[in-house]
Amino acid sequence: MSEVGILIIDDDVASQHALKSVLDSEGWRVRIVPDARQALTDLAAGGWNLAIVNVAVADVSGPLFAILRELSDAEPKANGDAPEHQPAKLGVLFLVPVHLAAAAQPILEQKDLPYSLKPYHLHDFFEKVSDLLVESGAIEEPIRAMGNFGAKRSPVRRLRAARQTRRGSMFASREDYQMTEEEMADYERQEEEDRKKRERERKDREHL
Repeated sequence: MSEVGILIIDDDVASQHALKSVLDSEGWRVRIVPDARQALTDLAAGGWNLAIVNVAVADVSGPLFAILRELSDAEPKANGDAPEHQPAKLGVLFLVPVHLAAAAQPILEQKDLPYSLKPYHLHDFFEKVSDLLVESGAIEEPIRAMGNFGAKRSPVRRLRAARQTRRGSMFASREDYQMTEEEMADYERQEEEDRKKRERERKDREHL
């Protein structure tokens, strides 16, 4: 399986950071572009499995939206038929801020384009990303359980990442990742060790 490439087209700094935090944790290649012109250049260069696009940047009546729609509607190519740098299919997920929902949502639904209203739950967002990556052939099966998210990291790091990500305005509040009693004990033990380490470092600085 080739490296997963995700292009984020968004001019909202808080959303940029939140999205990158979520997607980086999976080891995926993530690039952020804040405007339509740069987005068109990157899309033309190829190499992306998924584009996550704020409709405030794409503009449902603009050329970027039209191109993204065309790319998302394209029939998947067999891997052998696609250029080496170009994945078989590009998935597109539109992000719709609340103040643009009345104008953008009917158009997206009419054209049957995947979208998420902002703010929204992290789990729901990641589920849509997962499904689109499966459709594009970038991953073999969908990621459903939140425990699979960032599986290479410890439960402590996953929990911290969840809390940090939720600080971004893009995500609505929801429960932290589900943890077993053993994982929670590990988290509390790690927190205590970190506290003691900070205390030792503080005392060392005072004696300098």
